[in-house]
Amino acid sequence: MSSKETAPEKAAGKANGKDGKDGSILVRYFFILVLLSMVAVAILISAFRIGLVEKKEWLKVAEGMKKPDLLVSPVRGNIYSDDDRLMATSAPQYYMYMDFGAEGFALDSFQHSKHNNVDSLAHYLSRKLRNRTPAGYKAHLLKGLKSKKRQYPVYEGRVSYADLKEIKTYPFLRFHRNRSGFYTRELMMRQKPFDMLASRTIGDIYNEVDLPGITKGKNGLELQYDSLLCGVAGLNSVQRVGGRWTNITEVEPVNGMDIRSTIDINIQDLVEKALTDKLRELDADAGTAVVMEVRTGEIKAITNMGRLGPGRFAETMNHAVADEIEPGSTFKVASMMVAIDDGLVEPGTPVDVGEGVYHHVNSKITDHNANHGGYGMITAEKAIWYSSNIGVAKLILKGYGTNPEKFVDGLHRIGMDANLRIEIPGAGKAKLRRPGDRYWSHTSLPWMSFGYEVQIPPIQTLTFFNAIANNGKMVRPMFVRDIMKNGKVVKHFEPEVIIPAICSERTLEIVRDMLYNVVNYRDPTPARRHGTGSVARSDVITIAGKTGTAQIASGGVYKTAGHHVSFCGYFPSEAPLYSCIVVISRPRVGFPSGGSMCGPVVREIAEKVYANCMVFDMKKAPEDSLKIAFPSVKNGRYDALKNVADEFRIKINAKGSKGDDTYVAAKGNGEGLAIRELPLVENLVPDVTGMGAKDAVYALESCGLRVSLSGKGHVTSQSVAKGSRATPGQTVVLKLSD
Repeated sequence: MSSKETAPEKAAGKANGKDGKDGSILVRYFFILVLLSMVAVAILISAFRIGLVEKKEWLKVAEGMKKPDLLVSPVRGNIYSDDDRLMATSAPQYYMYMDFGAEGFALDSFQHSKHNNVDSLAHYLSRKLRNRTPAGYKAHLLKGLKSKKRQYPVYEGRVSYADLKEIKTYPFLRFHRNRSGFYTRELMMRQKPFDMLASRTIGDIYNEVDLPGITKGKNGLELQYDSLLCGVAGLNSVQRVGGRWTNITEVEPVNGMDIRSTIDINIQDLVEKALTDKLRELDADAGTAVVMEVRTGEIKAITNMGRLGPGRFAETMNHAVADEIEPGSTFKVASMMVAIDDGLVEPGTPVDVGEGVYHHVNSKITDHNANHGGYGMITAEKAIWYSSNIGVAKLILKGYGTNPEKFVDGLHRIGMDANLRIEIPGAGKAKLRRPGDRYWSHTSLPWMSFGYEVQIPPIQTLTFFNAIANNGKMVRPMFVRDIMKNGKVVKHFEPEVIIPAICSERTLEIVRDMLYNVVNYRDPTPARRHGTGSVARSDVITIAGKTGTAQIASGGVYKTAGHHVSFCGYFPSEAPLYSCIVVISRPRVGFPSGGSMCGPVVREIAEKVYANCMVFDMKKAPEDSLKIAFPSVKNGRYDALKNVADEFRIKINAKGSKGDDTYVAAKGNGEGLAIRELPLVENLVPDVTGMGAKDAVYALESCGLRVSLSGKGHVTSQSVAKGSRATPGQTVVLKLSD
């Protein structure tokens, strides 16, 4: 047989080799598939074991990688005045403690470290806090170490955030909390840049941050709008990432909204000073003063002063809105309004008040001048001018004696007990007795007529008088104008009308005339019976209003507990802008009188408010006889002069066209500005007198000259005469008008 294979044999061999190779690949794929399947099964088994069998153990491990969530306190909103001056804002302060029982407390470092021991720490704390010597601080800290207390105060006072940041860099305290044991307790302090101004109305907050991580309002606007001011706390978790503890904010805090109040800082300041000065003079127990804008009802100033000691006063409570007091004679205006509006009394209705003493159903009504013989026969309007208890009581008894319910209904109709929905928590409410009530008696009607047996907060009395000034429209007192978020107004409060018309226009005109004469009436007869508010009369601004003096009852007995004296009115009386009430409680100096004690305070407030708020219409101002038609104009470039003249619409009278770089002299001639060209001749010194410094320097330097200036204003003289040959580099000294 031949050694060579035939062609068919070779073909068969190749076929067998290919099949062997394909089989080898399939085997390899099989083993890989089996291996991957085993890995997948192992992963599934492991996942099953971790997810179900070992779940609790792994959750504990996860918890070890994460610290408990911490609340992130939001920033409490600010309170602003009506012109956006800050009246209340938040600033954190901190108490500092040491935990000497901390598990990782670095005792060796605290006692023996070269740079972080107690000696170094005591030195820095003493230098910063200044309440102990270094030796004193060392002894204080070692005492804490010996006690092993977990909450040992480093410093008895509080520090600001900036001071705390610095203190955390001090020796030993620079370690993290577990080693140093140093930690703090945060207080959110409310700061008032204007100190006591309207402090009680603005209100206060509780300094401790509560469990939800927010601050809480305590009183005033801080409490009323607490839900808007406080914001919403965020959530911060501390997790171990890459071997380090890292803060992770899970929920961002939402800062509180801001409030723009209606308080005018300037008016508030002068009102507080005027009231406080009078309280010191009278050595009174307390006093309140409120100024309201007539048209809108916005409270522009409110001050409530209580006596802390001789000559010392501060805002202790909001008397203006909280005190339910018997108003006294200011209430006579309401009684008279009801009677006139019901057609039972006219301004000229006569009433005999006799010698100032009147007996009614076993009770005695007296006038303030009973010891001077009384007023005798007077009219209804004079009963208001002179503030006669007897006069008003007799008129009301005559008109409503058989139907007192109608009188009380009339008081309700004019808004004396209207629900004002005051924005200050704890506000009092007006209380009027009615026939059939437990305490109604035969004396209730006459005594109510002059302001007893009723309880009216001062803010309610002011709202009534404000309605008289506002053409009969009663508006709700406003303390807040806007709610803001990030400087943008999200809610604006409009004036709210409570009663569109408290009485008829005729009644309103009569009552306003009475209030004007309480202050401004001057009796021409020898009796000199001026209005009881004559002390409030001003030569600067017209004031209208009513005085009030009421005895304070104690245990149902008058004459033993002192007096409330008051004055309520508005100004200027012919076109009222503001209404005002002043109430002073228990004055110790002088004879109690609303006119003589509160009237001067209202007058001072009215005059100063008017001086600060006067607005003149210049279009109606008389023409100044010394005015000049055109201002003086400096010589200079024509283009600059033309720009100014065009802006002020001043006509320029110029012969021929002028180039922009032409120098001119201008003079007013009654019809405009007459222009005279100042020629610039090559190689000759120009005339620069009358020019401003800028134009003069440019003109001279254009000729190659150097310039030296003396003075300011326009050029009055030049050292080189005009028309002289200009020598390049030559210095020209210019003297300017001072």
